[in-house]
Amino acid sequence: MSTVSEPNQLTSEEKIRKFNELFETKMNRNFVLSNSVCVHCGMCVEACHYYEATKDPKNSPVYKSDAVRKIYKHRHDWLSRILPIWTGARQVETQEDLDRLKDIAWGSCTMCRRCTINCPMGVDTALLIRSLRSVLNAIGDAPEGVKQVCRDQYEVGNQMGVSRQDYVETIEWLGEEHADDVGDPAARIPLDKTGADVMYVVNPREVKYAPMTLLAVARIFYAAGENWTMPLEGWDNTNFGLFAGDDVLGGRMGRAMFEKAAQLGVKRVVVSECGHGFRATRWESPNWAKMGLTFPIVSILEVVEGYIREGRIRLDKSLNPAPLTYHDPCNLARSCGLTEEPRFILRQCVENFVEMYPNRADNWCCSGGGGAMSMSEYTERRLEVAKIKADQLRATGAQIVATACHNCIDALTDLIKRYKLGMKTATVCEVAARALALPEKPKAAVPVRRPLEQAIGAGVKILVADDDRDARTFIATVCEDNGAVVVQARNGNEALELARREMPDLITLDIDMPGKHGGEVYQALKDGSELAKIPVCIITGQPKLRGLIYDRPLPPPEGYLDKPTTDEEILLAVRKILSLSH
Repeated sequence: MSTVSEPNQLTSEEKIRKFNELFETKMNRNFVLSNSVCVHCGMCVEACHYYEATKDPKNSPVYKSDAVRKIYKHRHDWLSRILPIWTGARQVETQEDLDRLKDIAWGSCTMCRRCTINCPMGVDTALLIRSLRSVLNAIGDAPEGVKQVCRDQYEVGNQMGVSRQDYVETIEWLGEEHADDVGDPAARIPLDKTGADVMYVVNPREVKYAPMTLLAVARIFYAAGENWTMPLEGWDNTNFGLFAGDDVLGGRMGRAMFEKAAQLGVKRVVVSECGHGFRATRWESPNWAKMGLTFPIVSILEVVEGYIREGRIRLDKSLNPAPLTYHDPCNLARSCGLTEEPRFILRQCVENFVEMYPNRADNWCCSGGGGAMSMSEYTERRLEVAKIKADQLRATGAQIVATACHNCIDALTDLIKRYKLGMKTATVCEVAARALALPEKPKAAVPVRRPLEQAIGAGVKILVADDDRDARTFIATVCEDNGAVVVQARNGNEALELARREMPDLITLDIDMPGKHGGEVYQALKDGSELAKIPVCIITGQPKLRGLIYDRPLPPPEGYLDKPTTDEEILLAVRKILSLSH
């Protein structure tokens, strides 16, 4: 049963009682150790990006872990039972206590574990925070975005609520795009193929909003001659059981994947570029699911590294001439030790690789981990503490930052805009795919893309709503050059008026516009009227968009793109949305 299915009906008194009951269930060796051995030496303090960005002692790891430690001491430390004032021990007694703990657990820590590797005593602050989240989640004191994602994983099987039909249609459509990309009409993305060497599991963001990353990996698999498949079920490698402290959800997600792999008889499960997804799938889920596995679980980074070393793919560095740096995802570097594989790949496929300092296990968090991207109420705080990462990126002088995590991609994109760094983001596999030398095509060939009129029929009408004239003109020109009929709106009021009058096949919508705000326009479009049938692709530079995707006060948009965007990204998003909606 979901830990988020009941608690919203609890009164404050019931929440407090249940919190104190559930806190006792978290006792294990590591939890007790981390509550018992802290000597308050302060070594963790400057290891935390929340503290470094704000210099607020309440953002220090020792303060945050003490919030848990004081509750533990009140119950299990003999001196604290006698002299709680002396030791600072306290129990949860009021709603204000719960609110304070909620802010610490969800809004002040990404569980990146940088403090842990700097602790001489081995205190695992991330473990304490996860345990606190677990109890708070069970009583309903979790951010709405986290609740929604957990609910979708319980009820639908993936964190973005992608239905089976949408998933199948998306993979089939991507297979056609893949055939165009590699110039081979027979090329497809296999689905539920038995006896494959590789079962590839992905972040739902790749299916819902970022198909280019999936196409990049399909291109690599094609070049390597891989025998691979994607599963019909158990394809979501993300596992919010890790972030939410929900071991039942963690086991359920892991079991779905592992049982599917066994059913298909694959030789190994390969996890796409996702920091917590790989950690949860490889190291945590087998324990949560209580399953012994007969197949290995590896990262796509390990697979691509192997292809290069074995000579199964050829790369041309000249196709990636721009200076590029690499951001180590916290879960991959600090919790999984995957630091050299991405660097080996990037050094083989870019001309100018620039190292970031500090790096590897000592790298600074992007501020988007621990489920932070799904917590819209903490967006401003997330971007404030991201200054540490922004300063680190700026110092590299690179034009592109590559990383191996979709959460990191979104967080880096947001902070690059906030701090005006002018950098682009890419996954490691996207960079590698651009450098691939396919025998069927010239080295520097641009993927063959079908114009809109070929993909979904001539005369497609698209409403482009954006107050920025340059952005509006660019999007409109890209669509018109590929066969679409375009109408343009300069503000929110005009967008709604044109939507009602023109009834377009698709609306591209900016968030920050005069008149009606883009969020208000989206709400009006999805209010249940006939306009609700029109698919919407949000194209924005505003991080507040995350609330629409994760909190879901309304059905999520059919597509979204971050500004600045490219003609190829626009065309791929438009083709995907229209092909699946017709």
